[in-house]
Amino acid sequence: MRLTPEAVRAERDRVRDRAPAVARLVNETREHLGELFATGVDPVDAGTVAREVDAVFADGDRAVNVAAYVALLRELDVSGDYPGFVVDERLGRLLAATIAGGDPLGLLAEATFHLVDVRTHDDGGTAGSDDLDAALAAGFQTRLPGWSWRESASPFAVEPIDGGRGGRGGDQGNGEGEEGDASERPRER
Repeated sequence: MRLTPEAVRAERDRVRDRAPAVARLVNETREHLGELFATGVDPVDAGTVAREVDAVFADGDRAVNVAAYVALLRELDVSGDYPGFVVDERLGRLLAATIAGGDPLGLLAEATFHLVDVRTHDDGGTAGSDDLDAALAAGFQTRLPGWSWRESASPFAVEPIDGGRGGRGGDQGNGEGEEGDASERPRER
């Protein structure tokens, strides 16, 4: 496999073309999770998924990794499928987590991947094709707004000492070039 900017763009286009199917799986998953956790979760449409695909692929570092996972899963086929079970599951989890945007959302996406995967089957595709759809749905389901607990500030945020500008004898920041602190930055969605 060779990843070039053109190859990443082509994978973006393929994923974007899957937006209607991914939106359907996201909504089925949200409905199922909503029942499990006794909460309402906003549905998404294909346009929302397509715009979020664009956002994921606009981040070059994330885009090249997502493109690689997508291409591997799209092409992965194992005679009899079961011997390749570990490979397609691992790639699916990694793709979902990468789309979601890192921990803690990445871990949620990995867990959601398994829930979606056991409910997603593609008898006509490759061994990795249903894992690809499950990973896309799990990653975008986790990344997209719609969960009430994600719509407000975390109750676990701790106010900085001295207004966030160094609580130890006038230190400014953490010495690693980071501006401000986590409480000043917007939460990822």
